[in-house]
Amino acid sequence: MSPGTVFGIMAAGLIGIGLFDLIIRPSALRKLLAFNIMGAGVFLLFGLAGQRGASAGFPGDPVPQAIVITGIVVAFAASALAIALLLRLIEVEHGDDAS
Repeated sequence: MSPGTVFGIMAAGLIGIGLFDLIIRPSALRKLLAFNIMGAGVFLLFGLAGQRGASAGFPGDPVPQAIVITGIVVAFAASALAIALLLRLIEVEHGDDAS
């Protein structure tokens, strides 16, 4: 089995696990984590698409690699903001006893 096939299967698995958990889990924090797992699968898939030409002897396309790097930074910032909003929501709902 080629490395591209293995990475494709891993990407599909991560997307499937993330989508399953996003639908099934009731907690907002777990949904956020599932969304991040699904995003990791998409980033892996984009990275695989960028390397597809390199395996055939052509130079690799740098655009998908740049999109993946930018997407990782944006996903990190969005996750940090979502966690801060969730913590604030818990603080507002439960008052001072949420520790």
